[in-house]
Amino acid sequence: MGKQIRVQRRGRGGSVFRARSFRRIAPVRFPIATEGQSSLRGVVREIMHEAARGTPLALVEFTNGTACCLAAPEGLALNQGIVVGSDASPNVGNVLPLGRMPEGTLVCNVELRPGDGGRLARASGTYCTVVSHTPQGTEIHLPSGKSVYMNNQCRAMIGIIAGAGRTEKPFLKAGTVKKLMRSRGRVWPTTSGQKMVSASHPHGGGRHKHSGKPTTVSRNAPPGRKVGMIAARQTGRAKRAIRT
Repeated sequence: MGKQIRVQRRGRGGSVFRARSFRRIAPVRFPIATEGQSSLRGVVREIMHEAARGTPLALVEFTNGTACCLAAPEGLALNQGIVVGSDASPNVGNVLPLGRMPEGTLVCNVELRPGDGGRLARASGTYCTVVSHTPQGTEIHLPSGKSVYMNNQCRAMIGIIAGAGRTEKPFLKAGTVKKLMRSRGRVWPTTSGQKMVSASHPHGGGRHKHSGKPTTVSRNAPPGRKVGMIAARQTGRAKRAIRT
Protein backbone atom coordinates (compact mmCIF):
# COMPACT_ATOMS: atom_id res chain seq x y z
CA MET A 1 0.00 0.00 0.00
CA GLY A 2 1.44 3.33 -1.04
CA LYS A 3 1.66 6.45 1.02
CA GLN A 4 -0.43 9.56 0.54
CA ILE A 5 0.71 11.57 -2.46
CA ARG A 6 1.74 15.20 -2.11
CA VAL A 7 -1.58 16.71 -3.17
CA GLN A 8 -3.33 14.71 -0.45
CA ARG A 9 -0.89 15.79 2.24
CA ARG A 10 -1.05 19.40 1.09
CA GLY A 11 -4.84 19.44 1.02
CA ARG A 12 -4.96 18.09 4.57
CA GLY A 13 -3.81 21.48 5.82
CA GLY A 14 -0.83 20.53 8.00
CA SER A 15 1.89 22.89 9.17
CA VAL A 16 4.41 21.56 6.61
CA PHE A 17 2.59 23.19 3.69
CA ARG A 18 1.43 26.29 5.54
CA ALA A 19 3.00 29.71 5.13
CA ARG A 20 4.40 31.20 8.32
CA SER A 21 2.15 34.02 9.43
CA PHE A 22 3.98 35.14 12.57
CA ARG A 23 6.57 36.95 10.43
CA ARG A 24 4.00 39.10 8.68
CA ILE A 25 3.99 42.76 9.58
CA ALA A 26 0.75 44.24 8.30
CA PRO A 27 -1.51 44.24 5.23
CA VAL A 28 -0.80 46.79 2.49
CA ARG A 29 -3.80 49.10 2.15
CA PHE A 30 -4.45 52.78 1.54
CA PRO A 31 -6.01 54.64 4.47
CA ILE A 32 -9.60 55.81 4.24
CA ALA A 33 -10.24 59.46 5.01
CA THR A 34 -12.93 60.23 7.56
CA GLU A 35 -15.97 62.32 6.83
CA GLY A 36 -15.17 65.97 6.32
CA GLN A 37 -11.55 65.30 5.34
CA SER A 38 -10.56 65.67 1.70
CA SER A 39 -6.99 64.46 2.24
CA LEU A 40 -4.63 62.93 4.77
CA ARG A 41 -1.06 63.99 5.38
CA GLY A 42 1.52 61.60 6.74
CA VAL A 43 5.22 61.02 7.27
CA VAL A 44 7.29 57.94 6.41
CA ARG A 45 8.68 56.69 9.72
CA GLU A 46 10.33 53.40 8.75
CA ILE A 47 11.24 51.25 5.75
CA MET A 48 10.76 47.57 6.63
CA HIS A 49 11.19 44.14 5.06
CA GLU A 50 8.52 41.49 5.34
CA ALA A 51 9.19 37.81 4.77
CA ALA A 52 7.68 36.34 1.60
CA ARG A 53 7.24 39.84 0.14
CA GLY A 54 9.54 41.07 -2.62
CA THR A 55 8.90 44.77 -2.04
CA PRO A 56 9.90 46.93 0.94
CA LEU A 57 7.17 48.31 3.17
CA ALA A 58 6.90 51.92 4.29
CA LEU A 59 5.34 52.64 7.67
CA VAL A 60 3.40 55.90 7.34
CA GLU A 61 1.99 57.83 10.29
CA PHE A 62 -0.81 60.30 9.56
CA THR A 63 -1.83 63.46 11.33
CA ASN A 64 -5.16 61.98 12.49
CA GLY A 65 -3.30 59.42 14.63
CA THR A 66 -3.62 56.41 12.31
CA ALA A 67 -0.82 54.48 10.61
CA CYS A 68 -0.58 52.02 7.75
CA CYS A 69 1.95 50.13 5.66
CA LEU A 70 2.33 50.86 1.96
CA ALA A 71 4.43 49.22 -0.74
CA ALA A 72 7.33 51.65 -1.07
CA PRO A 73 8.01 53.13 -4.51
CA GLU A 74 11.46 54.01 -5.81
CA GLY A 75 12.74 57.29 -4.38
CA LEU A 76 10.70 57.20 -1.16
CA ALA A 77 12.84 58.28 1.82
CA LEU A 78 12.55 58.37 5.59
CA ASN A 79 10.77 61.38 7.10
CA GLN A 80 9.29 62.19 3.71
CA GLY A 81 5.83 63.66 3.73
CA ILE A 82 3.09 62.13 1.60
CA VAL A 83 -0.48 63.21 0.89
CA VAL A 84 -3.44 60.90 0.35
CA GLY A 85 -6.36 62.65 -1.30
CA SER A 86 -7.75 64.31 -4.40
CA ASP A 87 -5.85 67.57 -3.84
CA ALA A 88 -2.43 65.91 -3.67
CA SER A 89 0.28 66.90 -6.13
CA PRO A 90 1.58 64.25 -8.57
CA ASN A 91 4.81 63.60 -6.65
CA VAL A 92 6.40 60.24 -5.87
CA GLY A 93 4.67 58.65 -2.90
CA ASN A 94 1.45 60.66 -3.04
CA VAL A 95 -1.88 58.88 -3.47
CA LEU A 96 -4.68 60.42 -5.52
CA PRO A 97 -7.56 59.30 -7.77
CA LEU A 98 -6.80 58.26 -11.33
CA GLY A 99 -9.11 60.96 -12.66
CA ARG A 100 -6.84 63.64 -11.18
CA MET A 101 -3.57 62.29 -12.61
CA PRO A 102 -1.96 63.75 -15.74
CA GLU A 103 -1.66 61.55 -18.81
CA GLY A 104 1.60 59.62 -18.96
CA THR A 105 1.99 59.33 -15.18
CA LEU A 106 3.59 56.13 -13.86
CA VAL A 107 1.57 54.74 -10.96
CA CYS A 108 1.51 51.68 -8.72
CA ASN A 109 -0.73 50.18 -6.00
CA VAL A 110 -3.75 50.81 -8.22
CA GLU A 111 -7.18 50.12 -6.78
CA LEU A 112 -9.34 47.73 -8.74
CA ARG A 113 -12.47 49.22 -7.19
CA PRO A 114 -12.75 52.51 -5.31
CA GLY A 115 -11.82 51.99 -1.67
CA ASP A 116 -10.37 48.45 -1.85
CA GLY A 117 -6.91 49.66 -0.74
CA GLY A 118 -4.87 48.82 -3.86
CA ARG A 119 -4.71 45.60 -5.87
CA LEU A 120 -2.76 46.12 -9.13
CA ALA A 121 0.98 46.69 -9.78
CA ARG A 122 2.29 45.78 -6.33
CA ALA A 123 5.13 43.42 -7.29
CA SER A 124 8.71 44.68 -7.26
CA GLY A 125 9.57 46.86 -10.25
CA THR A 126 6.04 46.97 -11.67
CA TYR A 127 3.99 50.01 -12.62
CA CYS A 128 1.01 51.15 -14.65
CA THR A 129 0.81 54.04 -17.07
CA VAL A 130 -2.08 56.50 -17.24
CA VAL A 131 -2.86 56.67 -20.96
CA SER A 132 -5.88 58.94 -21.29
CA HIS A 133 -9.10 60.15 -19.68
CA THR A 134 -12.24 59.09 -21.52
CA PRO A 135 -16.00 59.04 -20.82
CA GLN A 136 -15.63 55.31 -20.05
CA GLY A 137 -13.07 56.07 -17.36
CA THR A 138 -9.32 56.41 -17.09
CA GLU A 139 -7.41 54.19 -19.49
CA ILE A 140 -4.30 52.65 -17.92
CA HIS A 141 -1.66 50.35 -19.34
CA LEU A 142 -1.07 47.33 -17.08
CA PRO A 143 2.29 45.56 -16.56
CA SER A 144 0.93 42.62 -18.58
CA GLY A 145 0.61 44.88 -21.63
CA LYS A 146 -3.17 45.04 -21.51
CA SER A 147 -5.04 48.34 -21.45
CA VAL A 148 -8.16 48.66 -19.31
CA TYR A 149 -10.60 51.41 -18.33
CA MET A 150 -10.76 52.10 -14.60
CA ASN A 151 -13.11 54.14 -12.46
CA ASN A 152 -11.91 57.70 -12.06
CA GLN A 153 -12.30 57.39 -8.27
CA CYS A 154 -9.86 54.48 -8.02
CA ARG A 155 -6.77 55.64 -6.16
CA ALA A 156 -3.15 54.92 -7.02
CA MET A 157 0.30 55.85 -5.79
CA ILE A 158 2.68 57.87 -7.93
CA GLY A 159 5.89 56.06 -8.80
CA ILE A 160 7.37 52.62 -9.56
CA ILE A 161 7.48 49.88 -6.95
CA ALA A 162 10.98 49.49 -5.47
CA GLY A 163 13.11 46.37 -5.90
CA ALA A 164 13.12 46.29 -9.70
CA GLY A 165 16.33 44.23 -9.94
CA ARG A 166 15.38 41.60 -7.39
CA THR A 167 14.59 38.86 -9.90
CA GLU A 168 17.87 39.43 -11.76
CA LYS A 169 19.99 38.29 -8.81
CA PRO A 170 20.73 34.52 -8.93
CA PHE A 171 20.01 32.38 -5.89
CA LEU A 172 23.40 30.53 -6.11
CA LYS A 173 22.35 27.98 -3.48
CA ALA A 174 19.41 25.63 -3.23
CA GLY A 175 18.98 26.50 0.44
CA THR A 176 18.12 30.10 -0.44
CA VAL A 177 15.33 28.95 -2.73
CA LYS A 178 14.11 26.55 -0.04
CA LYS A 179 13.80 29.34 2.53
CA LEU A 180 11.96 31.58 0.07
CA MET A 181 9.46 28.89 -0.90
CA ARG A 182 9.06 27.91 2.74
CA SER A 183 8.11 31.46 3.70
CA ARG A 184 5.53 31.57 0.92
CA GLY A 185 4.06 28.16 1.64
CA ARG A 186 4.91 26.72 -1.77
CA VAL A 187 5.95 23.20 -2.70
CA TRP A 188 9.64 22.99 -3.57
CA PRO A 189 11.38 21.13 -5.10
CA THR A 190 8.78 19.89 -7.57
CA THR A 191 9.01 16.31 -8.71
CA SER A 192 7.31 14.94 -11.79
CA GLY A 193 4.80 12.22 -11.08
CA GLN A 194 6.13 10.15 -14.00
CA LYS A 195 9.44 9.77 -12.17
CA MET A 196 7.79 8.17 -9.13
CA VAL A 197 6.77 4.61 -8.53
CA SER A 198 3.19 3.60 -9.14
CA ALA A 199 2.48 3.42 -5.39
CA SER A 200 3.32 7.10 -4.91
CA HIS A 201 1.60 8.72 -7.88
CA PRO A 202 -1.03 7.76 -10.48
CA HIS A 203 1.37 8.71 -13.29
CA GLY A 204 4.28 6.70 -11.90
CA GLY A 205 5.61 3.25 -12.70
CA GLY A 206 6.81 1.62 -15.88
CA ARG A 207 10.16 1.43 -17.64
CA HIS A 208 9.43 4.38 -19.91
CA LYS A 209 8.80 7.74 -18.29
CA HIS A 210 5.29 8.04 -19.62
CA SER A 211 2.02 8.22 -17.71
CA GLY A 212 0.42 5.51 -19.81
CA LYS A 213 -3.03 6.99 -19.36
CA PRO A 214 -4.78 10.29 -20.04
CA THR A 215 -3.55 13.00 -17.67
CA THR A 216 -6.84 14.91 -17.73
CA VAL A 217 -9.05 14.14 -14.74
CA SER A 218 -12.51 15.15 -13.64
CA ARG A 219 -13.04 17.97 -11.20
CA ASN A 220 -14.96 15.51 -9.02
CA ALA A 221 -12.14 12.97 -8.88
CA PRO A 222 -11.06 11.74 -5.43
CA PRO A 223 -7.95 13.30 -3.82
CA GLY A 224 -5.67 10.38 -4.68
CA ARG A 225 -6.56 10.58 -8.36
CA LYS A 226 -6.95 14.33 -8.80
CA VAL A 227 -3.56 15.06 -10.38
CA GLY A 228 -2.50 16.37 -13.77
CA MET A 229 -4.72 18.65 -15.82
CA ILE A 230 -7.82 19.05 -13.69
CA ALA A 231 -11.02 19.62 -15.68
CA ALA A 232 -9.04 20.84 -18.69
CA ARG A 233 -11.09 22.23 -21.53
CA GLN A 234 -8.39 21.38 -24.06
CA THR A 235 -4.85 20.04 -24.09
CA GLY A 236 -1.96 20.69 -26.44
CA ARG A 237 -1.87 23.37 -29.07
CA ALA A 238 -5.08 25.08 -30.06
CA LYS A 239 -6.37 24.07 -33.47
CA ARG A 240 -6.36 26.82 -36.05
CA ALA A 241 -9.69 27.78 -37.53
CA ILE A 242 -10.12 26.59 -41.11
CA ARG A 243 -10.93 29.52 -43.34
CA THR A 244 -13.36 28.85 -46.17
